[in-house]
Amino acid sequence: MEEFRRCYSRLCRESGAEPQEAVLQQLHQLPRGRLDLATQSLTVDTCRALGKLLPRETLCTELVLSDCMLNEEGGQARQGATLLLRGLCANTVLRFLDLKGNNLRATGAEALGKLLQQNKSIQSLTLEWNNLGTWDDAFATFCGGLAANGTLQKLDLRNNQISHKGAEELALALKGNATLQQLDLRWNNIGLLGGRALMNCLPNNRTLWRLDLAGNNIPGDVLRAVEQAMGHNQDRLTTLKENHARTHVLSREVQHLREEKSKQFLDLMETIDKQREEMVKTSRASAAHIGQLQEALNERHSIINALKAKLQMTEAALALSEQKGQDLGELLATAEQEQLSLLQRQAKERRLEQQEAAERESKFLRDLSAANEKNLLLQNQVDELERKVKCQQEQLFQTRQELTSMSAQLKMQAIQAEERLDMEKRRSRQSLEDSESLRIKEELSRVKAAALSERGQAEEELIKAKSQARLEEQQRLAHLEDKLRLLVQARDEAQGACLQQKQAVVEAQTRASQLGLQLEGLRRRLEELQEDLSHKDQERVAEVSRVRVELQEQNGRLQAELAAQEALREKVAALERQLKVMASDHREALLDRESENASLREKLRLREAEIARIRDEEAQRASFLQNAVLAYVQGSPVRNLSPPK
Repeated sequence: MEEFRRCYSRLCRESGAEPQEAVLQQLHQLPRGRLDLATQSLTVDTCRALGKLLPRETLCTELVLSDCMLNEEGGQARQGATLLLRGLCANTVLRFLDLKGNNLRATGAEALGKLLQQNKSIQSLTLEWNNLGTWDDAFATFCGGLAANGTLQKLDLRNNQISHKGAEELALALKGNATLQQLDLRWNNIGLLGGRALMNCLPNNRTLWRLDLAGNNIPGDVLRAVEQAMGHNQDRLTTLKENHARTHVLSREVQHLREEKSKQFLDLMETIDKQREEMVKTSRASAAHIGQLQEALNERHSIINALKAKLQMTEAALALSEQKGQDLGELLATAEQEQLSLLQRQAKERRLEQQEAAERESKFLRDLSAANEKNLLLQNQVDELERKVKCQQEQLFQTRQELTSMSAQLKMQAIQAEERLDMEKRRSRQSLEDSESLRIKEELSRVKAAALSERGQAEEELIKAKSQARLEEQQRLAHLEDKLRLLVQARDEAQGACLQQKQAVVEAQTRASQLGLQLEGLRRRLEELQEDLSHKDQERVAEVSRVRVELQEQNGRLQAELAAQEALREKVAALERQLKVMASDHREALLDRESENASLREKLRLREAEIARIRDEEAQRASFLQNAVLAYVQGSPVRNLSPPK
């Protein structure tokens, strides 16, 4: 707005006039988007400058020029008003214009008509307290601009001297206007004829939902008919808004569904293409692999033929080796008989040694178990002795605590006795001070004697209690020390027995380890003999098994290759089946999507038919209302008295 202010000052100086201070102050204090020059007496130069600046201004959306003395009493003032309104014709951002109380007349009405005809941005126009309806031709120009306007929504024409002819012109303008929603005609001179003209134009106007006609000498029935028409328009507007909202929502849903369907269809097509490409690749790879396998199979057939020849040769060699094996078997049988005799002798010796070792082991195990049992008993005795020691220690601690508590109680009793003596002394002193007679002195001497005797008794009891507590404590300590001495002796004896048992266990373990080493030596001898026998058997069987193993390996390889070929064929068949299943699934999915699209189209068609039906019903209602109003007007007696047009 600072740029707007500088341009205003420059234009005023170029025209040879000084800028108005009030206008500059308003421009300096201007809120964003609102230019308020109300009650400012604008000069012609100011109007000219504003008329040049407003077409280029892109920030001002509200212009208030109420009570600015833009009247038509002089030529310069008339020129200023026209310049200002002419400048607003090219403005594209202004939304609200207030020209209240400027006494605009014929020229102003014509300028306003041109403004409404050319401006495409003003939505609210306030023309209260002017004289636009005084001249019929100028007001007809204003009404023509209103009929051609396509953006104005609110118009205020209060107190503008509008007659019934002006109302008729307004009625014609309302028939052509399709955007005006609120019209204020209060406090004019419309009368009965103007009211009927406005009432007759309402069936042709479906956008106007508020028409104020108070203070115009219009009969009540006409006002009620106008209110009824406004109510119908309001209902129609609400239904139209609801329908527009519904159609907008439905259109968005349909668009969203279409986009989703298109995306899904594209995704399906992409997946189908990818699967086709994968199938082509797999088929090519499988064909190449099958060719390679066929070549390998041919090679294997040639290898099998060669192996068959080798097999015949090996069978002949096998027959010779079998003869040799028979000879070796006879020799082996004789050797086995000799070995069996040797083994029987060795087995008898080994059994005797095992029996002796088992007897020794059983003896050692019995000794070991007995030692373990003794050890456990001693350990249990030690645990019990330790528990008793702990209990006696706890009892000793408790007795010490009791002694401390008893000494504290005795001290407290002594302190209480001394406090009692002090209290008695105080009482005796008070009695001495209060009484002066000899009788009271005798009583005081008696009380002192009694107090002294009580004090002596308390001291004797305290001494006796202390001596008894000391004796009991000494006895308990002596008894606990004897118990501790016995427990320590028992613990030492148990530890010595435990050490002896541990030494016996260690000796038994060493003996058992020596016997185990002897057994391991005998087992090693047996294993060496068995290894010698097995080595001879292996040498005899190795020659026969080699040829058989080679033949079995070759046969296994051939069978594995044949199984691999069959597995590849099965995989190819499975892939073909999967391809067929996927193609059928895709076809079913496409059919489902097409059925969903058809259902959505049917729903959309039903909604459009419903909207068309609502529009037809509204048109029928409007026609019924028009017919009713016409019938009412034709049948009224006022129409017979009205002059002909």
